[in-house]
Amino acid sequence: MGLSQIEIEKVKHLHDVDSAISYLFSHIKSTPILEKALSFSIEAHKLQFRKSGEPYIIHPILVASIVASITDDESMAIAALLHDVVEDTPTTIEEIQEIFGNDVSHLVAGLTKIDLIRDSELVPSNSNERLVASALTFRKMLLASIEDVRVLVVKLCDRLHNMLTLDALAEHKQIRIAEETLVVYAPIAHRLGISFLKNILEDLSFSYLFKEEKHHIDNYLDTNYHAIEMKLNDFKEAITKLLIKNGFCEDEFDILSRVKHRYSIYLKMQRKGVSIDEVLDLLAVRIITKDPVKCYNILGLIHLHFRPLASRFKDYIAVAKDNGYQTIHTSVFYNTAIFEVQIRTVEMHKTAELGVAAHWKYKSGGNNIKLDWLDNLQYQEESVEDFYALIKNDLYSEDISVFSPSGDAFTLPRGAVALDFAYAVHSEVGNKAISALVNKVKSSLLTELSNGDIVKIFTDDAMITRCSWLDAVKTSRAQTNMKLNCNARLREINEKIAALIVATAMGLNVSRILDWFAKNHCESIATIAYDVEHFKNVIHRYISDISKNNRFTAFVSRHRFKLKKTTIAGLDIHHSSGVNDVVFDYCCHPKSGDEVMGFLDKNRVNVHHKMCKVAAKKLEDKKPMVFVSWAHQKRYKYNLIASLHNEKGALAEFLTFLVKLNIDISSIELGKESENYTKYCELGFESKEADINILRGKIDKKIKVIHLIRTDDAYKN
Repeated sequence: MGLSQIEIEKVKHLHDVDSAISYLFSHIKSTPILEKALSFSIEAHKLQFRKSGEPYIIHPILVASIVASITDDESMAIAALLHDVVEDTPTTIEEIQEIFGNDVSHLVAGLTKIDLIRDSELVPSNSNERLVASALTFRKMLLASIEDVRVLVVKLCDRLHNMLTLDALAEHKQIRIAEETLVVYAPIAHRLGISFLKNILEDLSFSYLFKEEKHHIDNYLDTNYHAIEMKLNDFKEAITKLLIKNGFCEDEFDILSRVKHRYSIYLKMQRKGVSIDEVLDLLAVRIITKDPVKCYNILGLIHLHFRPLASRFKDYIAVAKDNGYQTIHTSVFYNTAIFEVQIRTVEMHKTAELGVAAHWKYKSGGNNIKLDWLDNLQYQEESVEDFYALIKNDLYSEDISVFSPSGDAFTLPRGAVALDFAYAVHSEVGNKAISALVNKVKSSLLTELSNGDIVKIFTDDAMITRCSWLDAVKTSRAQTNMKLNCNARLREINEKIAALIVATAMGLNVSRILDWFAKNHCESIATIAYDVEHFKNVIHRYISDISKNNRFTAFVSRHRFKLKKTTIAGLDIHHSSGVNDVVFDYCCHPKSGDEVMGFLDKNRVNVHHKMCKVAAKKLEDKKPMVFVSWAHQKRYKYNLIASLHNEKGALAEFLTFLVKLNIDISSIELGKESENYTKYCELGFESKEADINILRGKIDKKIKVIHLIRTDDAYKN
């Protein structure tokens, strides 16, 4: 099921032809046509060598090996062996077709086409221009023009082997290829659902693009390796005992453990503005069982015995992601740590690891696969709607009593953690807390407290902002103080943004704007960063003030301008100069709805999360900025009654279909089954589509619509 990390290391260190061939046939059965393709490729590349000095043929052989680890499709393995012969040797597609048939030649032609698109769309490696924007265009062209998804899978395997051997290239080429991998290929692997490829590609790219940050994360994980392993093993053992005690046999489930992969840790740190030890889902276990019902049985036992975190529960079994991914996600407290728990069946695990490769549609006939949702791939990874109510905060009502070292008693709700105690002592203690002693044992601030515990808190001199821990604490006092701290930090960032967007719009030095803010006692400076009307008013006030002084009349006339609004990629951009492109940078990967800011680079806006450290450096360097905000579209309320055939998974399939139509469901009710095994489904939902007839036509393609009305239409009420 894909390659393990150990096998990836093995592939990286295979440097001779015989070893590569032996490795290939350990993953796929030797056949006459495969042997023929291997001999053909060896002959075609016999005079070629890689930058490292090793024979070029090793590369296609190992790419074919990676392909064979994902799928037993022989045509794909042959195409991998031949993927460079048309591009790099005198061989033609017609020769490939004549010798190996239509299916193989079709795949090789698609792979050759990718290289042609790359050459035409991507900024060359000797250019100083940033790669991200052209890489996004390249990806868009790629997805629009590649008709068979198998071509993309082979290309991903090709890119993986290139990344494993990147050390042989010059540093500037390493960075270019790593950026291209992170912006183009890793998101495609994600959308195809091939998670093992996506994770490896991201981590390999990360190691070249953010060396210092990668070293910091590696150092933390290495230093804490034994503690992490002990926590994971302890939690796995606790789950195993729990399941066996409640009627599960040992052969009915398997528990795997993992640490979140490096680039994912880095992104979480950037988005949340936290350090690595504050990443809540750093530790994870995956429980694999035999059927979907057992998944829910296990979920029930987990939630009953380990306190879950509100807002971190997702049921992708009932409503699968677009790429077929199905798993239950939840996060729970156990001892001094928070664990992410994923629950899935064996079949779901195969789909999660291999994505589209797990269930090739072409095996039932036809090889020209076109997945429509690939056309809609966006740089921001938007998750599927969750249609199920989230679990409640307080699963337990009774209180506990804990004590300070001097014997003072504090009453806390059951499930409270050491940080809740710190805030109960004093808000300053909570704000500056760094660690705790629980019953004289050094403990994390996320250690869940028990009745009678004696707790001592250690503090730092400076306040520590923990924006991602709001779900981890139990008391409203802790949550309120933490929100205030986060809001204060955000206000400080917004004040810097405000000065820069005004200065950029006016074409002035930011120091002039800061002086004007100070002299005019401007209130709510931070508001300028997210309230466009306030932004406009401040600019008008500035012009008005300067116009009162005759010396500046000529200056003002030269700097007259009108703010323009442009909407690109779901963002409203207000600016005084031309903007024609938006790039969501990979250093923080902001998602729709996140707090964002935009830096102006010629006619392009680079969008970052407000908590991003890379963006913080740009703020300190006073880089030009523009006002950005998420575009809001009016949504219309509807009520629908549809007939739903009584088939397994029919409701989940219909709900997934509605998600693709960008419909937000607010209520759902199922009627009783009728004689013809049809039940009625009544839904309340919101949609951006104002035309009820267009909407009915779209829904009618999937299911019979009995009744559809606009509930926000005054004439219908």
